[in-house]
Amino acid sequence: MRTINELIIHCSATAEGKDFTAADIDRWHRVQGWSGIGYHFVIRLDGTVEPGRSIDKAGAHCSGHNANSLGICYIGGLAPDGKTPKDTRTPAQRLSLRLLITILRHIYPGIALHGHRDYANKACPCFDVRKEL
Repeated sequence: MRTINELIIHCSATAEGKDFTAADIDRWHRVQGWSGIGYHFVIRLDGTVEPGRSIDKAGAHCSGHNANSLGICYIGGLAPDGKTPKDTRTPAQRLSLRLLITILRHIYPGIALHGHRDYANKACPCFDVRKEL
């Protein structure tokens, strides 16, 4: 069993209001040549948390941090133009993200919490994880 010591929050970099599923992301990542979805959890617009990659497998979501982390992706992150970074989380997504983090912190005490932007020159997840969560 691998050691998990980090949660990394992402957005799907999709336009506000357009819902997608873990299966959609799995398909997108396979088209890019990956073995499947890189995130362990996906939070849809209605707050539904869908499983992605098995937590037993290293993620493919944050270079240099995949071996010991879990990746959580919320659907959205871009304004309706599909280009401008924006915190598009719905109230249901905000609640589900908080609940999921609470559960994972209980399972993995002391786990660190970061946004993808803490490790990459990107806006993702389009909000300051450390400040808000």
